[in-house]
Amino acid sequence: MKKITLLFVALLAYLQVVSQSEKISEEVKTHAQALVDTEHNVGIVIAFINGDTVDFFSVGTTDLQNNIPVNEQSVFEIGSISKVFTTTLLANEIVNGTMKLTDPISKYLPKEVSVPSRNGREITLLDLATHTSGLPRMPNNFEPKNPNNPYVDYTKELMYAFLLSYELPRDIGSEYEYSNYGMGLLGHILELHTGKSYEDLIIEKIAVPCEMPNTKLVFNDYMKSHLAKPHAQGVEVSNWDLTSLAGAGGIRSTTKDMVQFVQANMGVFKPSIYDAMTFSQKAAYENNGMKMGLGWNFAQNGKDTVVWHNGATAGYRSFTGFIKGTQKGVVVLGNSDGDIGRLGMKLLGDPRPFSVPKVSIQTVINKEIETNGIQSAIKLYKKLNAESSNGYTFSEDALNTLGYKYAAENKDEIALELFKLNVESYPNASNPYDSLGEMYLKLEDTTNAISNYTKSL
Repeated sequence: MKKITLLFVALLAYLQVVSQSEKISEEVKTHAQALVDTEHNVGIVIAFINGDTVDFFSVGTTDLQNNIPVNEQSVFEIGSISKVFTTTLLANEIVNGTMKLTDPISKYLPKEVSVPSRNGREITLLDLATHTSGLPRMPNNFEPKNPNNPYVDYTKELMYAFLLSYELPRDIGSEYEYSNYGMGLLGHILELHTGKSYEDLIIEKIAVPCEMPNTKLVFNDYMKSHLAKPHAQGVEVSNWDLTSLAGAGGIRSTTKDMVQFVQANMGVFKPSIYDAMTFSQKAAYENNGMKMGLGWNFAQNGKDTVVWHNGATAGYRSFTGFIKGTQKGVVVLGNSDGDIGRLGMKLLGDPRPFSVPKVSIQTVINKEIETNGIQSAIKLYKKLNAESSNGYTFSEDALNTLGYKYAAENKDEIALELFKLNVESYPNASNPYDSLGEMYLKLEDTTNAISNYTKSL
């Protein structure tokens, strides 16, 4: 009896050690906290998955006013992680025999839409799914009326018009070039092929069988009430609504839902879409040492192959990945533009140490403007830049983004002073002059507008 008790105690101690080793490390937690403390991020939610065991860690808030903590139920835009949802939908059609990777995309588009070809080779579904079609990252007719929600007015008619006019710069399949347009086009082709909207396909084929109730394109009431609001460089910005290019980055989700997606991809449970998921993880393109599946990226951490994808919209960052052949995976979601991918890769074995984050100067200056006015903020900026720049991140983008934030709010005098400060701080960069010229033009000061546009050039 005594021996049995001792064995039980020893077994329990062993299981506790194993359990601790499979949780989110203190190193990762500390760095996540530092990213929030230095205002690079507003809120971060991390999930570490080991089979059917999940460890969650959250730090930060849903916004900068209400102090509501983020958690695994908070809703984020997942950005380009949507692309592996799109390629999973494609893989589902492939394994069911209704489409072939070698099919030319012209087979599924309206007859009046001419698709560019090169040297007798047509763009195929595989080319779109592996970013090797020769189509660019973004179309040249992408001219949003509202820069704060840039994709909302990019229609299928504009998508078709670009395809009709574009000349491929190289042979199809010869090189990898990440293409939001190409993956958005693939999502649209799946709509045409199935007769269903992209969102309906996501819900029916992936979200429902994987038990992901809050993974959609359009916010429902629950998602609105649990929204982690988007932020860019410490400033709250707008959510993005993707329409015709939804397949490139239009999905919203929660960390809890995304855990379900990763577990299904690893085979922790096997929903009806599981065969398509495993198919999408197979190597589909390889060139010059670079290898990828359908949408999924591959990376090596020692002997481990990490299958991963990340995402970004104006006010969100996301990362998900898993170690191939295991049931270990991660999800990291954040509601600001600070990078969080390293947190995920670290949990998947990345040996590189974290660097100590610096405080974002934009957030500091924005708060000073709101509290004491623009002239006080300018003095503070110059003081910090001269005395303690090592403790802050200074960049032309920081002041530029802040300037446009105030311009959008029609606080033109503040915006003008910020753009002028940016030109003073970065006299050899073109973009500050361009932004200042744009501001002068808005104020109908043509002389100064032309002067700054000329300096920009």
